Amino acid sequence: MIREAVPATDAARIAQIYGHYVAHDTATFEIEPVSADEMWARIEGVQERGLPWTVVELGGEIVGYAYAAPFRDRIAYRHTLEATVYLDAGVRRGGLGTAIYSDLLDRLRGLEGSVHAPVRSVMAVIALPHEGSVALHERLGFRHVGTVVDAGFKLDRWIDVGYWQLAL
Repeated sequence: MIREAVPATDAARIAQIYGHYVAHDTATFEIEPVSADEMWARIEGVQERGLPWTVVELGGEIVGYAYAAPFRDRIAYRHTLEATVYLDAGVRRGGLGTAIYSDLLDRLRGLEGSVHAPVRSVMAVIALPHEGSVALHERLGFRHVGTVVDAGFKLDRWIDVGYWQLAL
């Protein structure tokens, strides 16, 4: 089941899923765990802009989430969003990423009542190498539009960042 996130009840589980990536992966460049309260504030911040933050449940438990946020805060960028998806490490490569991401893109195509509507373009920012993420985005129609070499340093190494774009 895919549904809108409810900050008060979902933030702790979302922070837990994200925490795995903070501690063990380069998918995020954060290096300190994010508290449930901070995650609550982030979810509300996205939703207050009229943008979707969704969760996917399996057996009644949240196992992933996806959201769209401004690509950049300058007003001229308002029709370009950045999409993000994270899954519990135990359910990756089972089709849930495609399902929740497809749902997110459908919500963005139908977005109304937001300064971001209509959404013209969706960006994905991917730490490289990350074959699974690249494959997911390209399967959904994203195209590689650029790479920043040595954009970040985490887990004792330099990390390139690729940009993928989907025109809606």
